[in-house]
Amino acid sequence: MSSSDPRRLRGRHGECAALDQLLADTKTGQSQVLVLRGEAGIGKSALVEYLVAGAAGCRIARAAGVESEMELAFAGLHQLCAPLMGYLSRLPDPQRDALTIAFGLSTGSPPDRFLVGLAVLSLLAEAADEQPLVCVVDDAQWLDRVSAQTLAFVARRLFAERVALVFAVRTQTVDDQLAGLRELEIQGLRDDDARALLGSVVLGRVDEHVRDRIVAEARGNPLALLELPQGWTAAELAGGFGHPDTRPLASRIEQSFLRRIASLPVATQRLLLVAAAEPVGDLWLLRRVAERLDIGADAASEAEAAGLIEFGARVRFRHPLVRSAAYRAADAGERRDVHRALAAATDPESDPDRRAWHRAHAAVEPDEAVADELARSADRAQARGGIAAAAAFLRRATGLTPDPVRRGARAMAAAQATFEAGAPDAALELLAAAEMGPLDELQRGRMARLRGQIVFARRRGGEALPMLLDAANRLEHLDDGQAREAYLEAIGSAVFGGRLNGNGGVREVAEAARAAPQGPRPPRLADALLDGLAARFAEGYVGGASLLKCALRDAGDNEDDSMRWLWLTWLAAGDMWDDEAWHELATRAVRTARETGALNFLPLALVYRAAVHVHAGEFDLALTLIEESEAITEAIGNSHLGYGTLLLIAWRGGDDQEPGSVAGRLRDILPVTATGTSGKVGASGLMQSGARWASSWGEGRAIGLGNYLNALLYNGRSQYQAALVCAEKACEHDDLGVFGFALAELVEAGTRSDAPEAAAAALGQLEERATASGTDWALGVLARSRALLSDGQAADLLYREAIERLSRCRIAVDLARTHLVYGEWLRRENRRVDAREQLRTAYEMLHRFGANAFAERARRELLAIGEPVRQRAAETRDGLTAQETQIARLAGDGMTNSEIGAELFISPRTVEWHLRKVFTKLDVNSRRELRGALASH
Repeated sequence: MSSSDPRRLRGRHGECAALDQLLADTKTGQSQVLVLRGEAGIGKSALVEYLVAGAAGCRIARAAGVESEMELAFAGLHQLCAPLMGYLSRLPDPQRDALTIAFGLSTGSPPDRFLVGLAVLSLLAEAADEQPLVCVVDDAQWLDRVSAQTLAFVARRLFAERVALVFAVRTQTVDDQLAGLRELEIQGLRDDDARALLGSVVLGRVDEHVRDRIVAEARGNPLALLELPQGWTAAELAGGFGHPDTRPLASRIEQSFLRRIASLPVATQRLLLVAAAEPVGDLWLLRRVAERLDIGADAASEAEAAGLIEFGARVRFRHPLVRSAAYRAADAGERRDVHRALAAATDPESDPDRRAWHRAHAAVEPDEAVADELARSADRAQARGGIAAAAAFLRRATGLTPDPVRRGARAMAAAQATFEAGAPDAALELLAAAEMGPLDELQRGRMARLRGQIVFARRRGGEALPMLLDAANRLEHLDDGQAREAYLEAIGSAVFGGRLNGNGGVREVAEAARAAPQGPRPPRLADALLDGLAARFAEGYVGGASLLKCALRDAGDNEDDSMRWLWLTWLAAGDMWDDEAWHELATRAVRTARETGALNFLPLALVYRAAVHVHAGEFDLALTLIEESEAITEAIGNSHLGYGTLLLIAWRGGDDQEPGSVAGRLRDILPVTATGTSGKVGASGLMQSGARWASSWGEGRAIGLGNYLNALLYNGRSQYQAALVCAEKACEHDDLGVFGFALAELVEAGTRSDAPEAAAAALGQLEERATASGTDWALGVLARSRALLSDGQAADLLYREAIERLSRCRIAVDLARTHLVYGEWLRRENRRVDAREQLRTAYEMLHRFGANAFAERARRELLAIGEPVRQRAAETRDGLTAQETQIARLAGDGMTNSEIGAELFISPRTVEWHLRKVFTKLDVNSRRELRGALASH
């Protein structure tokens, strides 16, 4: 401590100043998030205490990660929120229900963990509305997984609340949920501060060389400076006759604690063991266990006098290393005895899961009663949405199950839960363990399917295909429903594997699937989709069209199925040129994801909805959704989704490089890992890089998609030879949801680059598909493509038909392109007046959309007929941000701040903060004025 401020920590002036500023900013309504990161003993906990001591006028909420609680879902979150539960009644019903189910206060369907996150965000905001709130989480590296994910999500959504959220955590790990948040790295003390701290705790003479050695070995670690000398004798300190120690610093500190614990009476050591094994810090539980183990009251006094623990309202160790040292100091038998006593003293009604966990640690050999209790705990954890905890309980139950048949079934369940919890490697290990036991054929089929699902989730290509086919074969005549789902997943794997599976890959899978037993009646979405896709690839596009259209028509009957299979129904809808199904699927997916808080699913739904907006010519709305998708993806730590970004770049023309431009913002969205670049590469390079990135793990469909998008980009720029090359590459394989679009690009590129044979061949294939589809979108694009290869009155009639049909569907970009190519044809026919009308319409539409390359084509054509058009500068949208635009639209639609916050996963206070800025930027005074102001903006 310094003499000027009794709270100030020695050698921590900069860190303390940063925490003081954090408190000041929080009190003025600027949310603050900070991660204090450093090695064990470096002083993170001391800085946390400094922060708490200085938070006068603030409410404090605290939690601490405990290594033995890492498997208990929401344990850390419950610690933090417990003192704030009085605000629970203020939350919207879905959020309140999610939180009470997560904390085991009520029963219901398992809540999405990010709906729980939204509830926590709202809870913190409600508490902070009355008084600034400081939340501190010590030892965050030991939080249970779901608590860490939830708090990381909340940290990334705090904005304009009077909330400070501070984490103390050790050096970064592979699965670090806090990575990317604002950090303050805690370094060791300088040598002069280290010497002063050492001198303050060592009584008597210290040899100068010994002192220098201690300071050097401690490397500025305050806990090491305080603890390492504790194990030295006075003679060693005075003369330097200690033994060199080459162990890592944390180990040496722990060894120091071990020596201090070993010097205590046996009863005191046992009490410390009980406290270390009991992670909650429940003083009354500790006393009950002490009575059972015949530990006297004086043991607590001895432990406190040694400075290792304090017994207050809660039991707290001086440092986490004391807890680990106390636990490791005991042998296995002593630990089992303590866990047995803890289990006996834990109330089976109020805390059955910890009781089961203690019983499991007390077990010496397999015990079905304990295993069954753990399995019930897994069910409870899953019901609360704690899938990671359920997986942990099931893994432990597997090891304690004596019956080999039941053990195999539990290993399978544990593997499934572990996979769903996001740990595919551990799930594969459990599957390997399950295979060693006696499994029936149905279990082996399910195991094969799960293995294929895991491989497909890790690498979305064709690697999983043989596994899923094997699973489907095994499940036939055992479980028709699961067999058909496995066949559908196999087709999906073949679709994503694309050309990398070989030319006959998906057709062979489709033929096998057609021989599968009939599914349940009435058919589920999976059954209808399987029948349609199997026919589509076995018989060809025409043969599968009617079945696929039926499947798409019924796709929204069950929201759970609709979400589960969206990754295939979306592709099928594009393949059928069904813009209505596209719109309905994406709109329903976004709405359902928002209503249920399904943030794992929402980014994909937002990207698909963004694609709908792109094709409707609503590029600004598309960009808003893409940015929201990326923000959520970043918050929850999922992999990035590049499709929407690349689609928008292709339609925009991708040629404006300014940092503030839309293209610049789009490049910023793309992850560096996807492009292998810092963002300086051109738009076509982005497409190619994205395709290479995806195809590196076997996703051959990305090759077709990348070439289609490049063909679109080059056609917009009038680089028709390059467009022809890319379109032909895209059409080398019948990629679902890509091939038809690529054919249309090939027709236009072929007619403009003196390749009529290629264009005619593509038109023949397009005619077959568009006729089978029968939608106005398909038939409109077909009419335009026919016109490009026609002359005279026939061409004129076809262009008019294309415009009429495309005017009746949602695909405004194709309508604008049709006006463009019709105008270009009219100019070549020397019909200048008619050409001017079509080209002016095309230019106005394309410029309004932001399709800059196509708009430039129209502008050049207008110039050629003597119609000057001022080339407008690219708009950077430096007025409203994407989030402000979205909030303004929702407010203009009459939604309240709470409703907007729930929809966008932010707090009502943040909504209010954004709206104040919107009102200023749009110069309006009420929500009623927003719609008109937005339209003009």
